[in-house]
Order: sequence, then C-alpha cells, then structure tokens
Amino acid sequence: MDCLAHRGFAAVAPENTVEALARASERAEMVEFDVRRCGTGELVVVHDETVDRVTDASGRVAELSRAELAALSVLDSAAGIPTVEAVLQAVPADTGVNVELKARGLAADLLDVLDDHGHDVLVSSFDDAVLREVAAISDLPLATVFADAPERWRDRAHDLGAVAVHPNWTLVDEAFVDAAHESGLAVNCWTVRDEAGMERARAANVDGIISDDPRFCRS
Repeated sequence: MDCLAHRGFAAVAPENTVEALARASERAEMVEFDVRRCGTGELVVVHDETVDRVTDASGRVAELSRAELAALSVLDSAAGIPTVEAVLQAVPADTGVNVELKARGLAADLLDVLDDHGHDVLVSSFDDAVLREVAAISDLPLATVFADAPERWRDRAHDLGAVAVHPNWTLVDEAFVDAAHESGLAVNCWTVRDEAGMERARAANVDGIISDDPRFCRS
C-alpha cells in the first residue's frame, strides 16, 4: 500500500510548502499538492481560491502576484506559497508527484514545467474537464477524484482514460476495490487522518492512501 503525502503531510507541516513537500518525500512514495494560477500567470501550489485560511492575509490567489504569494506566511511558518517549479526542484526525482489541478486552463503550462523534471507524475482532479484538457495534449496518467461515488464511476474513469480513482476513504471497501481492479483502475483513497481510516483502507486492499499524517502510512 503506497503512501501519498497529502499537501506534504498537512497534519505535521505547513501545507503545500516547499519544506513540507520535500520532507514528506523522505517518508512517502508520492507527494500530493494542489495547483492554481496566480495573478502574474505562474502556477502556484495552494489549495484554496483565497489565501485567507492558510495565511494572515486575505485575497484571491488569482489576483495576487507570485512575489506577493511568496512573501506570505503559511500557517505561521517562515514559508510562503511556492511555485510548482520550486516544489519540483525540492522534491527528489525518485519521489512521485500527484498534482491535483484545482482549475481549468492549466494543462499546457503544467506540462511545460514538468518537462524540466524527471518525476513520475499522476494528475488528478474533481473536474472531468480539467482531466480532458490534460489528456488532449499529453499521455500523463490521470485520476478522477470524488467525495461521493458517482453513478457509473468506472465508466467515467475509462471515458477519461484514467488509470486510477481517488475516492473518499469512507467509500472504499473490498467490493469497491475489487470492482476497480477488475476494470484496471488503481484505488488511492483520501484523506486518511486516523486509525479508523487507515484500517478501513487496509482491509479494502487499496493501492494507496492519501494521508495528512505519516503515522498512517504504514504498509
């Protein structure tokens, strides 16, 4: 069972920062981070549409410059909101990266950044249109993300050319995982934050867990 460090193990480090993701690579097979576009056009690593929750500032990511985002303090740390380029430079090439795209229109610029690095990449999104944008210009492996199992979830994944599904951990059981595997889909469940989630994921025989805490990344 692989471990995917959710936002760089957000329970123990300032989420989606360079330091968190680099340190998480020491414990996890793959690090997971979120990508948006900032006001000056660069791709930056941040989950929310605004900086309000993770910094003491306010404003929309799409309206703030790269420099302004870098100067912020993420969760009372000395770290600012980084670019995707900075994260990829800090994460060793032998650690995989799960890039969750949070908006449309990012695929081409993401590929440009990824071309300069040698990581194994999995691109995920809740938005099917985002995954179609990636599929239209690359052969990067894709994963569909969902909190509630949608009708025809396997057909949806195959229609998108996905190699994996990322369901909420409460959705997984042995039957779910067996159905995915019969369709050639890997299952990485999110977000595991306690023993109950880890044990459910393990009992279901998932391929990977996406966790906030390295304690729950035991194989």
